[in-house]
Amino acid sequence: MTELKLKRAYDAADKEDGYRVYVDRLWPRGLSHETFHYDAWEKEIAPSDALRHWFHDNQDARWQEFEEKYRAELLSNPSLEDFVKSLELHPLVTLLYSSRNESENNAMVLASVLSEKYPENFAVAKPSVPN
Repeated sequence: MTELKLKRAYDAADKEDGYRVYVDRLWPRGLSHETFHYDAWEKEIAPSDALRHWFHDNQDARWQEFEEKYRAELLSNPSLEDFVKSLELHPLVTLLYSSRNESENNAMVLASVLSEKYPENFAVAKPSVPN
């Protein structure tokens, strides 16, 4: 079973992150290749350019529809099976995203799809609550 965590690309890397996978199509603005630590960059699993542009035009009003459209893209994406196989090799995977919104982003949708489509392989870690 692979445990999935979510984390902003701008947050510091931690030994508790496990295998770090960046799941956005564009490089995170302002981060250098020297300072951004990731093990894989999976552009082909990210939302399509058209979907990304459409969503960014009005994020607040389009979240639910974005989530539905991105789920449909993922489930029809031929790269999904290879992506799943690569993640299953690791007990802990952190999906990295660059969105400012920590509760409505593509990594959250991706983690949800993985845990729903492959419940025997993936579980989404509960976010830690600060003390």
